[in-house]
Amino acid sequence: MISDSAGKPTSDAFSDLDTYTCLPRLGGLWLSPDGRRIVVGVSTPGAGKTRYVTALWEVDPDGERPARPLTHSAEGETAAAFTPSGDLLFVSARPEPGANDGPSRAALWRQPAAGGDARVVARPAGGVRGVVVSAHGAVVLGSALLPTATDPADDAEIRARREEAGVSAILHETYPIRYWDHDLGPDRTRLLAAGLSEDVTPAGSLTELQDLTGHVGGALDDDCSWDITPDGRTVVTDWVVAEPDGAQRRAVVAIDVATGERRTLADDPAADITAPRLSPDGTRIVVGYRERDEAGTPGDRWLSLLELSGGPPRHLTAGWDRWPHSARWTPDGKALVVVADDLGRAPLWRVDAGTGQVSRLTPDDGAYTDTRVSPDGRWVYALRSTLATPPAPVRVSLDGAGTVSPLPGPADSLGARAAVPGRLTEVTTTAGDGTPLRGWLALPEQAGPETPAPLLLWIHGGPLASFNAWSWRWNPWLAVAQGYAVLLPDFALSTGYGLDFVRRGWGSWGGAPYTDLMTITDAAQEREDIDASRTAAMGGSFGGYMANWMAGHTDRFRAIITHASLWNLEQFTGSTDASYAFRRMMTPEMTEAHSPHRFADGITTPMLVVHGDKDYRVPVGEGLALWWDLVSRSRAADGTMPHKFLYFPEENHWVLTPQGAKVWYSTVFAFLAHHLRDEEWRLPEHLG
Repeated sequence: MISDSAGKPTSDAFSDLDTYTCLPRLGGLWLSPDGRRIVVGVSTPGAGKTRYVTALWEVDPDGERPARPLTHSAEGETAAAFTPSGDLLFVSARPEPGANDGPSRAALWRQPAAGGDARVVARPAGGVRGVVVSAHGAVVLGSALLPTATDPADDAEIRARREEAGVSAILHETYPIRYWDHDLGPDRTRLLAAGLSEDVTPAGSLTELQDLTGHVGGALDDDCSWDITPDGRTVVTDWVVAEPDGAQRRAVVAIDVATGERRTLADDPAADITAPRLSPDGTRIVVGYRERDEAGTPGDRWLSLLELSGGPPRHLTAGWDRWPHSARWTPDGKALVVVADDLGRAPLWRVDAGTGQVSRLTPDDGAYTDTRVSPDGRWVYALRSTLATPPAPVRVSLDGAGTVSPLPGPADSLGARAAVPGRLTEVTTTAGDGTPLRGWLALPEQAGPETPAPLLLWIHGGPLASFNAWSWRWNPWLAVAQGYAVLLPDFALSTGYGLDFVRRGWGSWGGAPYTDLMTITDAAQEREDIDASRTAAMGGSFGGYMANWMAGHTDRFRAIITHASLWNLEQFTGSTDASYAFRRMMTPEMTEAHSPHRFADGITTPMLVVHGDKDYRVPVGEGLALWWDLVSRSRAADGTMPHKFLYFPEENHWVLTPQGAKVWYSTVFAFLAHHLRDEEWRLPEHLG
C-alpha cells in the first residue's frame, strides 16, 4: 500500500524492497513550443523486473488535469523534442506496428499532438540522441556511424557485414576507449540533419538524413550537447579537442547546416567550454566555462556569453562564488534561469544577461532539474526534489515572488505517492580550521533520548558534489525504516559552499575531507537521539575511497561499507576511463600519500566491499585488490574473517536493476544488523 483510501501518502514503501523498487521514478521534462504540453519520463520495472523501462506521461502546465500516460511499450521511450506544431518526437527501440523482422533498433518516432498512432520518422543504424528542432522545422540529431561509412545507408551495410563476420574487435587510435559502462567505438557520433514535414504519413515525415560532420572521431562524445538557431541554419555544439599525452579539452563550434562548414567560436587551452544554448533570437550563446583542474588548485566555473557572429567570450558570472549550470534563456533574451548548489540545496537563480547580477528565485530546500521556461516568460517548469521528497513536476513563478506550485504528476495518477518514514533535520558544527560544516540527518520517528538510534555515516561521491537531492540508488529512508539514523554531510570538496571550501580538500583527500567527516560525526553522536556506540560508515565512488581511508585510520566504526571504491590510487589513475583528468589533478606525491592501500595493515573494522564488473570509471580491479589485501591479512586459523565481497557481474558503477537493488540493500542491511545490532548473520535471499 503506497497511498491510503483518501489518497494520503504512506511510508510503507520504505519497509518493503519489492514495493520500493516499483515506485515510479521521474526523469526528464520537455515543454512544447506553445507552452501547453509538458512531457515527463516515468521509469518502472519492466517484465521480470530485470530492468527499468521508461514511459512518457503528459502533465498539465496549469495544474488542473491529472497526468496521463502517452506511451507504453516493453522497450520503453525517451522524449526527444517537440515539432513546431506540438507533435512529440521520442526515441524508442520498440518495433513498428506489423513489423516481424527481428529486434528493432532505437528510432525516432513522431506522435501527433491531435492524437493517433506514433510513426517512425528516422531509424539510423547507429541510434538517435540529442534531437533539436528549429522553429522552422529543421531537425538535427546525433547518430553513431562507423568510420568508413559515407552515409547512414552505407553504415547499415557495413554493420551487417561486420555482424555476419562475427567481428566485435575495435581498433583504437585515440583515447579514451571506454566510458562509465560501455566501450567506445568503432562507431562514433556524427550530426545528421533533415527537414521536417508537418504532414505525418506512414512513410514518415523527415527528408533524407544528411551527414553534417563526417567522421570526426571522438569530437562529439557522449557528453556533448548541441543547439540549433531558430532559422535552422546553424548548429552550435561543444567539440572535443585532442591534446598531447592522451588529454583533451572542450571547445564550442558553429556548423552551417547547408554546407557542413565548421568554425570555432571559443577555445581555451586552460578550460573546458561546454553546453552551448542559443538565445531566443539566435545571436548569442550561453556556455559553461570550467577552468582546468590542476594539481595545486581546482578550476573555477562560471557562465560566459558568445556571439554567434564571433568575438571573445564575455564572462557573465565569474564573480559569483557558486557554480551555475543547466542555463535556460528567458523568452526576451534578457536573463537566464540556472541551477547552482547552495548550502545543501540546489535552488533556481536568475542571472541578468546584461550585468551578470544574480538573484535567487526559489527560497525553499528544493533541488531543481530539467528546467524549461514558458514561452510567455511567466513560469519555470522543473522537476523538484529534496532529501525527503522524490522528483515531481512543479511550476515556479518568474515574477520575483518565487512561488513554487506542485503540478499533478504521474505518481498522483498512479496512487504511488510515498511519504518518508521519519524526519529530516540539519547538523552543524565547526571544523578545526574554523570553517562552518553542515549536513542533513534523517531520523526514525521513534528516535529520542529513551530510544536512541544507531548511526550510519553516508559519504557522497564526486567528490565535487553535495547531499541536496533525492537519490533512488542510495536512499537513506530505507535505512531509516530499519531503525537507523543516517548522517549525510557535506565536507571539504563539496559544492555549494564556494571555491575556498573545495580548495580545503584539493590534493589532500585524506586530510580535510576526512577530518571534516570525523568532526561532523562527533557532532551527530552528541545528540540524545543517537546511540554513539553503534555507528557505521558507508560510501560509494569517492565516498568509497573515503570509507577505505577511514578503515585504515580509525577503529571508531563497528562496520564499514565501501562501494565502487578507489583503493590503490596509482593503479586507479592508470586504468580508469578518464586517466588524463585524474593524472592532471594528482601529483605522484599526492597519490602516494593519500592512497588507502598503504594503510591496509591498520584495518580492524569489518568491511563489506561492493563492486560491479562493468564499472569502467572505478574498474573492478580496485575492488579485487582491496579484497585481496583484506583476505591476505586474515589471521584466523580456519580462514574465516569478518569481511565480505558483494560482486555484481552485470552492474556498473551503480546498481541500476530492480533485482540488483534489492540484493544490494538486503545485503547492506544484513551486514549492518550483524555488526550494529549483534544479530546472527543471515545470507540474504537470492544469494544462495
